[in-house]
Amino acid sequence: MSRRQPAQLLADFLPYQLSIASNAVSTRIAEQYRKRFALKTTEWRVMAVLGDHGALTQRELTQQTLMDKVPVNRACRRLEDRGLVQRSPNAKDGRSHLLELTAEGRAVHDGIMPLARKIESELFSVLSEEERASLLDMLVRVREQAGDFDAESLAD
Repeated sequence: MSRRQPAQLLADFLPYQLSIASNAVSTRIAEQYRKRFALKTTEWRVMAVLGDHGALTQRELTQQTLMDKVPVNRACRRLEDRGLVQRSPNAKDGRSHLLELTAEGRAVHDGIMPLARKIESELFSVLSEEERASLLDMLVRVREQAGDFDAESLAD
């Protein structure tokens, strides 16, 4: 029985491959929003979630993005400073605030989405429509199987 090299073991480890694929795709799209809109990845993820969901608390943003609360907090502050996100009192919980895209933030969001979709289309052109639908379905199922996480547990 031959002994496999560590690199081969890692190449066969699905979480590693998912991470590498995610980083490669995110980096490819990030090039565009960094160049055109001077946004960092964390800032864009916050904007994308707010664009999809509307007003959310920072805790909800942390849950939606599965990112640590510190980078989410920093991203929210930078986006506020740039006038892309606004903060308002949360009527449901006086201890938190709701964040939402401003008109300028919505315009930036709307400018990025066609670029992101175009790059997505280019990246996934190596897959048939059926393969692409299957991949999305499989990723959703794997994500659901991983379970829910408390925002506090996401810190490194």
